[in-house]
Amino acid sequence: METRELGTSGIRITPIITGTWQAGKAMWVGIEDAETIKAIRAAFEAGITTVDTAEVYGQGHSEQIVAEALSDVRDQVVYATKVFSNHLKYQQVIDACEGSLKRLKTDYIDLYQIHWPAGTYGSEVVPIEETMSALNDLKQQGKIRAIGVSNFSRTQLEEAAQYGRIDSLQPPYSLFWRYVEKETVPYCIENKISILAYSAMAQGLLTGKFGPNHQFAEGDHRAKNKLFQGENYVRAQQALEKLRPIADRYQTSLGNLALAWLIAQPQTCAIAGVRNAQQAVENAKAADIRLSERDLAEIDAIGRLVTDHLDDNPVMWNW
Repeated sequence: METRELGTSGIRITPIITGTWQAGKAMWVGIEDAETIKAIRAAFEAGITTVDTAEVYGQGHSEQIVAEALSDVRDQVVYATKVFSNHLKYQQVIDACEGSLKRLKTDYIDLYQIHWPAGTYGSEVVPIEETMSALNDLKQQGKIRAIGVSNFSRTQLEEAAQYGRIDSLQPPYSLFWRYVEKETVPYCIENKISILAYSAMAQGLLTGKFGPNHQFAEGDHRAKNKLFQGENYVRAQQALEKLRPIADRYQTSLGNLALAWLIAQPQTCAIAGVRNAQQAVENAKAADIRLSERDLAEIDAIGRLVTDHLDDNPVMWNW
Protein backbone atom coordinates (compact mmCIF):
# COMPACT_ATOMS: atom_id res chain seq x y z
CA MET A 1 0.00 0.00 0.00
CA GLU A 2 1.17 3.53 -0.74
CA THR A 3 2.23 5.68 2.20
CA ARG A 4 1.95 9.40 2.87
CA GLU A 5 3.94 11.70 5.09
CA LEU A 6 2.38 12.51 8.45
CA GLY A 7 2.45 16.31 8.47
CA THR A 8 6.12 17.28 8.15
CA SER A 9 7.32 14.60 10.58
CA GLY A 10 8.98 12.27 8.09
CA ILE A 11 6.79 9.44 9.44
CA ARG A 12 5.06 7.47 6.68
CA ILE A 13 1.46 6.45 7.28
CA THR A 14 -1.01 4.47 5.22
CA PRO A 15 -4.09 6.20 3.73
CA ILE A 16 -6.27 3.62 5.49
CA ILE A 17 -5.61 3.42 9.25
CA THR A 18 -6.87 0.67 11.55
CA GLY A 19 -9.12 2.13 14.25
CA THR A 20 -9.41 0.35 17.59
CA TRP A 21 -12.07 2.12 19.66
CA GLN A 22 -14.10 -1.07 19.56
CA ALA A 23 -11.10 -3.08 20.78
CA GLY A 24 -11.57 -1.43 24.17
CA LYS A 25 -15.03 -3.05 24.35
CA ALA A 26 -16.55 -0.23 26.43
CA MET A 27 -19.57 1.32 24.65
CA TRP A 28 -19.64 -1.53 22.12
CA VAL A 29 -21.34 -4.93 22.16
CA GLY A 30 -20.31 -8.30 20.79
CA ILE A 31 -16.56 -7.60 20.75
CA GLU A 32 -14.21 -10.54 21.38
CA ASP A 33 -10.51 -9.99 22.06
CA ALA A 34 -9.37 -12.95 19.97
CA GLU A 35 -11.33 -11.72 16.93
CA THR A 36 -10.04 -8.17 17.36
CA ILE A 37 -6.43 -9.35 17.53
CA LYS A 38 -6.93 -11.38 14.34
CA ALA A 39 -8.52 -8.34 12.69
CA ILE A 40 -5.68 -5.96 13.57
CA ARG A 41 -3.16 -8.53 12.37
CA ALA A 42 -5.07 -9.14 9.15
CA ALA A 43 -5.11 -5.40 8.47
CA PHE A 44 -1.33 -5.29 8.89
CA GLU A 45 -0.85 -8.25 6.56
CA ALA A 46 -3.11 -6.54 3.99
CA GLY A 47 -0.82 -3.50 4.04
CA ILE A 48 -2.43 -1.24 6.67
CA THR A 49 0.63 -0.48 8.80
CA THR A 50 -0.82 2.44 10.80
CA VAL A 51 -3.02 1.81 13.85
CA ASP A 52 -4.88 4.32 16.03
CA THR A 53 -5.85 3.78 19.67
CA ALA A 54 -6.26 5.76 22.92
CA GLU A 55 -5.77 5.38 26.64
CA VAL A 56 -9.50 5.92 27.25
CA TYR A 57 -10.64 3.05 24.99
CA GLY A 58 -11.61 0.48 27.60
CA GLN A 59 -9.28 2.18 30.11
CA GLY A 60 -6.19 0.95 28.28
CA HIS A 61 -7.59 -2.36 27.07
CA SER A 62 -7.46 -1.31 23.41
CA GLU A 63 -3.75 -0.42 23.68
CA GLN A 64 -3.05 -3.82 25.23
CA ILE A 65 -4.89 -5.56 22.38
CA VAL A 66 -2.88 -3.59 19.80
CA ALA A 67 0.33 -4.75 21.50
CA GLU A 68 -0.83 -8.37 21.48
CA ALA A 69 -1.54 -8.14 17.78
CA LEU A 70 1.54 -6.26 16.59
CA SER A 71 4.41 -6.35 19.11
CA ASP A 72 6.44 -8.80 17.03
CA VAL A 73 6.30 -6.44 14.01
CA ARG A 74 6.64 -3.19 15.97
CA ASP A 75 9.41 -1.90 13.71
CA GLN A 76 7.07 -2.15 10.70
CA VAL A 77 4.07 -0.32 12.13
CA VAL A 78 3.12 3.21 13.16
CA TYR A 79 1.40 3.55 16.53
CA ALA A 80 -0.91 6.51 17.13
CA THR A 81 -2.50 6.88 20.56
CA LYS A 82 -4.11 9.66 22.58
CA VAL A 83 -4.11 11.27 26.02
CA PHE A 84 -7.60 12.03 27.35
CA SER A 85 -8.92 15.45 28.38
CA ASN A 86 -8.63 14.68 32.11
CA HIS A 87 -4.85 14.15 31.85
CA LEU A 88 -3.67 17.42 30.32
CA LYS A 89 -1.64 18.96 33.16
CA TYR A 90 2.11 18.69 32.64
CA GLN A 91 2.79 15.71 34.90
CA GLN A 92 -0.45 14.01 33.94
CA VAL A 93 0.61 14.02 30.29
CA ILE A 94 4.00 12.54 31.21
CA ASP A 95 2.37 9.83 33.34
CA ALA A 96 -0.30 9.05 30.75
CA CYS A 97 2.36 8.62 28.09
CA GLU A 98 4.31 6.21 30.32
CA GLY A 99 1.12 4.21 30.82
CA SER A 100 0.50 4.01 27.09
CA LEU A 101 4.11 3.01 26.41
CA LYS A 102 3.81 0.11 28.87
CA ARG A 103 0.47 -1.10 27.54
CA LEU A 104 1.70 -0.86 23.95
CA LYS A 105 4.93 -2.67 24.97
CA THR A 106 7.08 -0.13 23.16
CA ASP A 107 9.67 2.50 24.04
CA TYR A 108 8.27 5.13 21.67
CA ILE A 109 4.92 6.26 20.29
CA ASP A 110 4.95 7.51 16.71
CA LEU A 111 2.02 9.93 17.05
CA TYR A 112 0.75 11.13 20.43
CA GLN A 113 -2.49 13.10 20.27
CA ILE A 114 -4.61 15.22 22.62
CA HIS A 115 -7.89 13.29 22.43
CA TRP A 116 -10.27 16.13 23.38
CA PRO A 117 -9.55 19.73 24.34
CA ALA A 118 -9.20 20.56 28.04
CA GLY A 119 -12.55 21.33 29.63
CA THR A 120 -14.53 18.76 27.64
CA TYR A 121 -16.38 15.90 29.38
CA GLY A 122 -16.17 17.69 32.73
CA SER A 123 -12.38 17.89 32.69
CA GLU A 124 -10.34 20.70 34.20
CA VAL A 125 -9.44 23.61 31.96
CA VAL A 126 -5.66 23.45 31.48
CA PRO A 127 -3.78 26.03 29.38
CA ILE A 128 -2.75 24.49 26.07
CA GLU A 129 0.74 25.94 26.64
CA GLU A 130 1.18 23.61 29.66
CA THR A 131 0.01 20.53 27.75
CA MET A 132 2.17 21.33 24.75
CA SER A 133 5.17 21.85 27.03
CA ALA A 134 4.85 18.26 28.21
CA LEU A 135 4.37 16.96 24.68
CA ASN A 136 7.41 18.89 23.44
CA ASP A 137 9.51 17.42 26.26
CA LEU A 138 8.32 13.89 25.44
CA LYS A 139 9.24 14.50 21.82
CA GLN A 140 12.68 15.81 22.74
CA GLN A 141 13.23 12.69 24.87
CA GLY A 142 12.31 10.43 21.94
CA LYS A 143 9.30 8.93 23.69
CA ILE A 144 7.00 10.34 21.01
CA ARG A 145 7.89 11.20 17.42
CA ALA A 146 5.06 13.57 16.48
CA ILE A 147 2.27 15.55 18.15
CA GLY A 148 -1.34 15.59 17.02
CA VAL A 149 -4.71 16.85 18.24
CA SER A 150 -8.19 15.38 17.97
CA ASN A 151 -11.61 17.06 18.06
CA PHE A 152 -10.03 20.55 17.99
CA SER A 153 -11.69 23.50 16.27
CA ARG A 154 -9.62 25.68 13.96
CA THR A 155 -9.22 28.25 16.74
CA GLN A 156 -8.00 25.58 19.19
CA LEU A 157 -5.67 24.13 16.57
CA GLU A 158 -4.17 27.54 15.82
CA GLU A 159 -3.59 28.15 19.53
CA ALA A 160 -1.89 24.79 20.05
CA ALA A 161 0.33 25.41 17.03
CA GLN A 162 1.75 28.51 18.73
CA TYR A 163 3.53 26.24 21.21
CA GLY A 164 4.89 23.47 19.02
CA ARG A 165 4.62 21.62 15.74
CA ILE A 166 1.24 19.92 15.21
CA ASP A 167 1.44 17.24 12.54
CA SER A 168 -2.13 15.94 12.54
CA LEU A 169 -5.74 16.70 13.30
CA GLN A 170 -8.15 13.84 14.00
CA PRO A 171 -11.75 14.99 13.43
CA PRO A 172 -14.98 13.11 12.74
CA TYR A 173 -15.12 13.23 8.96
CA SER A 174 -16.99 11.23 6.37
CA LEU A 175 -19.18 11.71 3.32
CA PHE A 176 -22.09 12.16 5.76
CA TRP A 177 -20.25 14.35 8.34
CA ARG A 178 -18.20 17.24 6.97
CA TYR A 179 -17.98 20.05 9.55
CA VAL A 180 -14.20 20.01 9.40
CA GLU A 181 -14.30 21.24 5.80
CA LYS A 182 -15.85 24.59 6.74
CA GLU A 183 -12.87 26.24 8.45
CA THR A 184 -10.30 23.71 9.54
CA VAL A 185 -9.36 21.84 6.35
CA PRO A 186 -8.00 24.99 4.64
CA TYR A 187 -5.81 25.71 7.68
CA CYS A 188 -4.51 22.12 7.66
CA ILE A 189 -3.69 22.28 3.96
CA GLU A 190 -1.88 25.59 4.38
CA ASN A 191 0.17 24.28 7.32
CA LYS A 192 0.82 20.73 6.07
CA ILE A 193 -1.18 19.13 8.88
CA SER A 194 -2.46 15.64 8.05
CA ILE A 195 -6.17 14.98 8.58
CA LEU A 196 -6.86 11.57 10.13
CA ALA A 197 -10.59 11.13 9.70
CA TYR A 198 -12.41 9.08 12.32
CA SER A 199 -15.88 7.60 11.89
CA ALA A 200 -14.83 7.50 8.22
CA MET A 201 -17.77 5.24 7.37
CA ALA A 202 -20.14 7.14 9.68
CA GLN A 203 -19.87 4.35 12.26
CA GLY A 204 -20.97 1.76 9.71
CA LEU A 205 -23.85 3.74 8.19
CA LEU A 206 -21.98 4.21 4.90
CA THR A 207 -21.57 0.44 4.50
CA GLY A 208 -25.29 0.18 3.77
CA LYS A 209 -25.68 -2.74 6.17
CA PHE A 210 -28.26 -1.03 8.38
CA GLY A 211 -31.81 -1.18 7.08
CA PRO A 212 -34.55 1.47 7.41
CA ASN A 213 -35.81 0.15 10.76
CA HIS A 214 -32.53 -0.88 12.37
CA GLN A 215 -32.36 -0.95 16.17
CA PHE A 216 -29.02 -1.14 18.00
CA ALA A 217 -28.50 -3.53 20.89
CA GLU A 218 -28.60 -1.99 24.35
CA GLY A 219 -25.21 -0.53 25.26
CA ASP A 220 -24.21 0.28 21.66
CA HIS A 221 -23.36 4.00 21.64
CA ARG A 222 -24.29 4.34 17.97
CA ALA A 223 -27.93 4.60 19.01
CA LYS A 224 -27.03 8.15 20.12
CA ASN A 225 -25.39 9.06 16.79
CA LYS A 226 -27.40 11.85 15.15
CA LEU A 227 -27.03 10.25 11.73
CA PHE A 228 -28.97 7.20 12.90
CA GLN A 229 -31.89 9.30 14.13
CA GLY A 230 -35.09 10.62 12.53
CA GLU A 231 -34.96 12.43 9.20
CA ASN A 232 -31.16 12.26 9.11
CA TYR A 233 -31.39 8.47 8.91
CA VAL A 234 -34.10 8.59 6.23
CA ARG A 235 -31.99 10.94 4.10
CA ALA A 236 -28.93 8.73 4.62
CA GLN A 237 -30.83 5.70 3.30
CA GLN A 238 -31.88 7.69 0.23
CA ALA A 239 -28.31 8.82 -0.37
CA LEU A 240 -27.01 5.25 -0.07
CA GLU A 241 -29.40 4.13 -2.81
CA LYS A 242 -27.90 6.80 -5.10
CA LEU A 243 -24.37 5.67 -4.24
CA ARG A 244 -24.97 1.98 -5.04
CA PRO A 245 -24.71 2.33 -8.85
CA ILE A 246 -21.36 4.13 -8.48
CA ALA A 247 -20.03 1.40 -6.18
CA ASP A 248 -21.20 -1.18 -8.73
CA ARG A 249 -19.28 0.60 -11.51
CA TYR A 250 -16.09 0.21 -9.51
CA GLN A 251 -17.02 -3.33 -8.44
CA THR A 252 -16.64 -2.35 -4.82
CA SER A 253 -18.70 -2.06 -1.64
CA LEU A 254 -20.48 1.06 -0.43
CA GLY A 255 -18.09 1.22 2.52
CA ASN A 256 -15.02 1.14 0.32
CA LEU A 257 -16.52 3.73 -2.01
CA ALA A 258 -16.90 6.03 1.01
CA LEU A 259 -13.31 5.37 2.10
CA ALA A 260 -11.99 5.94 -1.43
CA TRP A 261 -13.83 9.28 -1.63
CA LEU A 262 -12.43 10.33 1.75
CA ILE A 263 -8.78 9.51 1.07
CA ALA A 264 -9.09 11.41 -2.22
CA GLN A 265 -9.72 14.60 -0.21
CA PRO A 266 -6.69 16.87 0.41
CA GLN A 267 -4.22 15.51 2.99
CA THR A 268 -6.81 13.10 4.35
CA CYS A 269 -6.38 9.55 5.60
CA ALA A 270 -9.28 7.42 6.85
CA ILE A 271 -9.48 5.56 10.15
CA ALA A 272 -11.58 2.42 9.74
CA GLY A 273 -12.54 0.25 12.69
CA VAL A 274 -12.46 -3.53 12.45
CA ARG A 275 -14.32 -6.30 14.27
CA ASN A 276 -12.97 -9.23 12.30
CA ALA A 277 -10.29 -10.19 9.78
CA GLN A 278 -12.67 -10.10 6.82
CA GLN A 279 -13.50 -6.44 7.48
CA ALA A 280 -9.81 -5.61 7.77
CA VAL A 281 -8.96 -7.18 4.43
CA GLU A 282 -11.94 -5.44 2.81
CA ASN A 283 -10.91 -2.03 4.18
CA ALA A 284 -7.44 -2.36 2.69
CA LYS A 285 -8.89 -2.70 -0.82
CA ALA A 286 -10.20 0.88 -0.66
CA ALA A 287 -6.66 2.20 -1.05
CA ASP A 288 -6.52 0.80 -4.60
CA ILE A 289 -9.68 2.53 -5.86
CA ARG A 290 -9.04 5.56 -8.08
CA LEU A 291 -12.23 7.55 -8.48
CA SER A 292 -12.63 9.78 -11.54
CA GLU A 293 -13.12 13.50 -11.07
CA ARG A 294 -16.67 13.14 -12.34
CA ASP A 295 -17.48 10.41 -9.85
CA LEU A 296 -15.85 12.31 -6.98
CA ALA A 297 -18.10 15.25 -7.77
CA GLU A 298 -21.19 13.05 -8.00
CA ILE A 299 -20.40 11.36 -4.68
CA ASP A 300 -19.82 14.78 -3.11
CA ALA A 301 -23.25 15.98 -4.27
CA ILE A 302 -24.98 12.84 -2.97
CA GLY A 303 -23.32 13.26 0.42
CA ARG A 304 -24.69 16.78 0.68
CA LEU A 305 -28.23 15.38 0.58
CA VAL A 306 -27.43 14.40 4.17
CA THR A 307 -24.97 17.02 5.37
CA ASP A 308 -26.92 20.07 4.14
CA HIS A 309 -29.67 19.25 6.64
CA LEU A 310 -27.53 18.80 9.76
CA ASP A 311 -27.46 21.41 12.52
CA ASP A 312 -24.38 23.45 13.43
CA ASN A 313 -23.26 21.29 16.36
CA PRO A 314 -20.04 19.48 15.33
CA VAL A 315 -20.44 16.73 17.96
CA MET A 316 -21.82 13.61 16.32
CA TRP A 317 -23.65 12.15 19.31
CA ASN A 318 -26.54 13.22 21.52
CA TRP A 319 -24.89 12.09 24.73
